[in-house]
Amino acid sequence: MTRPLSILDLCPIEAGSTSRVALHNSEVLVQRADELGYTRYWFAEHHNSIGLASGSPEIMIAHIANKTSRIRVGSGGVMLPNHAPLRIAEAFHLLESLHPSRIDLGLGRAPGTDTLTAYALRRSEEAIRTDQYPELLSELLALDSHGFPDDHPFRRISVTPADVNLPPIWLLGSSDFSGQFAANSGLGFSFASHINFRAAVPVMRIYRERFKPSEYRSEPHSILAVGVVVGETEEHAAELSKIVAVSWAALASGRPYQPPTLAEAQRTVLSPIEQHHAQERLNNLLIGDAASVADQMHDLAERCQADEVMFTTSLPNLEDRLRAVNSLAKAWGLPAALGITPAAAG
Repeated sequence: MTRPLSILDLCPIEAGSTSRVALHNSEVLVQRADELGYTRYWFAEHHNSIGLASGSPEIMIAHIANKTSRIRVGSGGVMLPNHAPLRIAEAFHLLESLHPSRIDLGLGRAPGTDTLTAYALRRSEEAIRTDQYPELLSELLALDSHGFPDDHPFRRISVTPADVNLPPIWLLGSSDFSGQFAANSGLGFSFASHINFRAAVPVMRIYRERFKPSEYRSEPHSILAVGVVVGETEEHAAELSKIVAVSWAALASGRPYQPPTLAEAQRTVLSPIEQHHAQERLNNLLIGDAASVADQMHDLAERCQADEVMFTTSLPNLEDRLRAVNSLAKAWGLPAALGITPAAAG
């Protein structure tokens, strides 16, 4: 059976465009993904960026869930250290109540931004210096399950609305810490190979080998997240990857940027150090035509023992992003993309 295929969207704003256009593009993409039989569509949390439009995944989830009918919509992820656990619990209880069985809660450990912005979010130097992620996760789960000890002051708190629970929880990460933490917590795990490609296989296997059953999951369940650049041909994909190279060079240097158009990227000359930083990013991506990228995703998923695959693309142009959504659905073998109805497929 073909592994479920999903999409992670960072809502990139193309140079010369606007956030309104970027968010409309995401709406077009997720509605197409819903038609084609994708399983999930997740939104990321990033701050202090002029090139990304999604700073509040929960708002995107609420909006997009109203625009779709079947696909699961979630966060990839909410950066837990940036928020009070009660605030996250209430937001996702409400989402689950509005859209039963269609919401996912992906939780991240990183700030999703620079140190100064993280301080503005967290309001505490201690919160930046210390790793509070395990404690924050425990608090979030205890709020949801009424699991605080009898003498804990939060025991009297009921998350509003109180007649639902959190949606399925996924811990996100790109390191062995995240894999082992997800395994010890008995939660779902999504590994970001587009951030740390080399670690994907060992970390995802560690998660599966060391998983401890919990009240949330009796068995491990993992999602392999991959970064892709999909072109009409291998040569076209190589051309498009220059957009990613120019964007990453700017990010590595700390310059504010919006992902360039292809024409702008082709005119840009990178310095040797910029080329080095760009190549580090490109080494984490799968680049080629749809058939080639799908084959690479299949191969990596097999080696990682992943239950599902999720892809993201840094290309900001709607045409390029729709190409990935449409062509990868067909190359992956999603029945709806092949014109197969559920009855015929069964």
